[in-house]
Formats: sequence, structure tokens, C-alpha cells
Amino acid sequence: MAGFNITVAGDSAINLEFGNVISEKTNGLIRAAAQTLEADPINGVIELVPTFCSLMVVYNPCVVGYDELTSQVRGKLRGLVATTGGIHRVVKIPVCYGGDFGPDLSDVAEHAGMSAEEVIAIHSGHDYLIDMLGFLPGFAYLGGLDERLHTPRLATPRTRIEPGAVGIGGAQTGIYPLASPGGWRIIGRTPVRPYDPDRESPILYAAGDYLRFVPITPQEFSLIETQVESGTYECEIVKGRATTPVQAGTAGERSEGCEASERNASEHAAAPQADDGNGQAAGSAAWSEGCEASERNASERAAAPQVDAVPQANQKEEDEDALWV
Repeated sequence: MAGFNITVAGDSAINLEFGNVISEKTNGLIRAAAQTLEADPINGVIELVPTFCSLMVVYNPCVVGYDELTSQVRGKLRGLVATTGGIHRVVKIPVCYGGDFGPDLSDVAEHAGMSAEEVIAIHSGHDYLIDMLGFLPGFAYLGGLDERLHTPRLATPRTRIEPGAVGIGGAQTGIYPLASPGGWRIIGRTPVRPYDPDRESPILYAAGDYLRFVPITPQEFSLIETQVESGTYECEIVKGRATTPVQAGTAGERSEGCEASERNASEHAAAPQADDGNGQAAGSAAWSEGCEASERNASERAAAPQVDAVPQANQKEEDEDALWV
């Protein structure tokens, strides 16, 4: 069971504050609260917006007043328990690491005292919980980055980062869904569009989902990019042992999606990589190792109990400046 504080957020919203530490326990409470209020909605509530440590409840004050709203919220969430166990949605994101796609991969590797191949294997060998969406449409703040890959942000942010860039900033990793300035270290890029306003579901994922990065080669990147442009690409979503596709291109068409990289794994693993002079081969040659690490762990994750949303009491606090990108 857990309590929360209610604060006012303007004349048509309130915040349910569950703590001030970014943790899976807090995230589990926020998800549980959102699920409860979605399953048993309050008349007049327009939207629920989960964040790192709170849940914003947006409402129409002409339909429900503040006192009535807060009374109903407290009643519905009495005895709230953090969401734990169960089957989670895991969205698989293909990523080409290193070279022009990831100009900061070598810096991250040097800071971590390991090879680029090891960075790729570690980064792609873990499922990341989406704590919240913010900054840009479809920008997912991910928890669970391996401490060995924690890397300071750039001293001078770039004025433009390409859409699909995958970066590391402090204790977090994430995908830039649109071109924007940013100070995270860019280690790779995905051809998938996390945000597409023309798609039936503009954003591929939601807070509470997990992302899994799947290493691909430059050749696969070009193939997927072409499919995305034509609206024939779908990104795979894993639910325990079952899978279901979600469209990652333009709305209206369907295709084989991420499975293309899986089918071609052995071919590319056996084929020699050509060095383009920019270190592209160094980053791409490791795609197979990282992919195998991710897939080796997939069956273990499917068979084992899902991540418990309530950690031990010594849960570490994430970066205080986690929102900065």
C-alpha cells in the first residue's frame, strides 16, 4: 500500500505525487494509479499524464469540481499497490551502432574502459522500462541503463541531432524521435519512426512499456529505412512468449517488419564488413554479438518472472537533471 500527495496544477489539473525519487517502485505506483483510474473513470477527467514521480489528472472543471475530484481519486486509489509481475509489452527497436550513425560510440567506450563491441552488447542486452514520455512527441525516458555505460553529456550540445538517434545522457538512454538540439552522446540510430503524426497510433509505445534495442547492419538500416518511407514496415512487439506487430512506417500498410533483421542474422554474421573510413565497420561488425546477447536473454526473460516494480529499500536515485537532453 502507498500514499500520495495531491497538488494543484492550474485550474484544470491536479498532480498525484508518489515521491521524489526516480525508481521502479514509484513507476509501478504511477502505472497502478493510471490503470485504476482508466478502468473506473471519473466523469469529467479528460486525460492522465504519467511522469517520473507523479500522475497528472487533467479534468473539465465545468463537469467535476476540485473537491469532488480529489474525493473520488482518494476513494478509488485507497489501498493502492504498485504494479508488479505480469506480462509487459516490449517494443524491439532496430539500431545501427557506430560510425556516422553513432559518432560518440568510441567516446562512450573510452569512458567505460571497454571496446565498442562490448558497449553495443551491453546496451542491446537489456530491456528498458519507459518511465515517461516528454521533451518531444515520442521521446521516451528509459530506466535501467547499465551503470558501466553511464556517461556525462556533451560539454557543448549539438544544435541538431538527427531523427532516430540513440543516445546516452548521464544515467539514461533514449531515442530522439525528431530532429532537435541535444547534448546526449549519440551511439547509434534507428530507421524506425517513434513518432509519426500520420500513423493511426502516432507514438509506437507508452509509459510502462519496455524497449529492446536490436543491433543491425548499415545494409539492414537502408532496407528498413526504405520500408519505413513506403509505409510497409512494422516493428515487433513482444508480450512474454507471444508477439504482435505494430506499424512503424506510414499508416495503412503492413509488412514483415523487424523480423527482417532476425532472418538475415546468419548471413550478415558470416559476411565480411567493409570499412567506410569512418569506423562504420567497427560498430556494425558487433551487431551480431549484441543481437545474440539480446536474443539469448529473451527466452530467459520470457520464462522468468517479470521485473518487480517494488525494489529494495536501497534503490538508487537517478540523475537529478534527468529531464535534460
